[in-house]
Amino acid sequence: MSLSNTEKLKVETVGHVARITVDNPAANTWDTESLPGLADLVEKLNADKNIYALVITGEGEKFFSAGADLNIFADGDPEAAGVMAANFGKAFETLSNFRGVSIAAINGFAMGGGLEVAMACDIRIAEEQAQMALPEAKVGLLPCAGGTQRLTQLVGEGWAKRMILCGERIKAAKAEQIGLVEEVVPTGTALDRAMALAEQVGEQSPISVTACKKLIHSARDICISQGLEDERAEFVDLFSTEDQREGVNAFLEKRKPVWKNC
Repeated sequence: MSLSNTEKLKVETVGHVARITVDNPAANTWDTESLPGLADLVEKLNADKNIYALVITGEGEKFFSAGADLNIFADGDPEAAGVMAANFGKAFETLSNFRGVSIAAINGFAMGGGLEVAMACDIRIAEEQAQMALPEAKVGLLPCAGGTQRLTQLVGEGWAKRMILCGERIKAAKAEQIGLVEEVVPTGTALDRAMALAEQVGEQSPISVTACKKLIHSARDICISQGLEDERAEFVDLFSTEDQREGVNAFLEKRKPVWKNC
């Protein structure tokens, strides 16, 4: 039985990694079926202690994701807009809060909600031909799935304004230069690189990874003195877990640890 409740999202597990493919031709757009489907899927992955990382990519060679299906907004219905905004919010916040490591393998155009889902991930790997933009204002809309907030956090206010207010589309090399993506790879290799990086996550204690990710995210919202205090508390909390003892003893015994995620 598939973990996905929609055909627009394909999922396959490889070891401790879940590989999610957005498959909604022709441009892998998001709609009222795929967005709740993503939230549901990530919640299921969160509940599976054997999953340590996830990778999300787009079906085909041209699009990672072109964002929302604009047909939904054609009649200007505020109620429909509210439903989509809520769906976007829940789906991408659930992805952002995934307890493991999430990696976007950007294999083509990442526009609007397509770039926003990538920014909700922890790490972004882009192929050299990929292009990224938040062009919502060109059609009388605005990014409603974290675009104004996450883009500013990642690249700073100046580049966020260039991309959102001026509608500037950037290529992968520029995205890497300004900090929007962590790595650029040759065409056709983003998924393999993302999967290799995700597999590296399995070498870390999954409980440690979850705690570290929580602390890194909290640095956006709290002062450093509080963050340092929280860091020390999380460190001590790890000593109530089996994985802490396993990790230290495996190192001392010169063997690979066997994580239990508990």
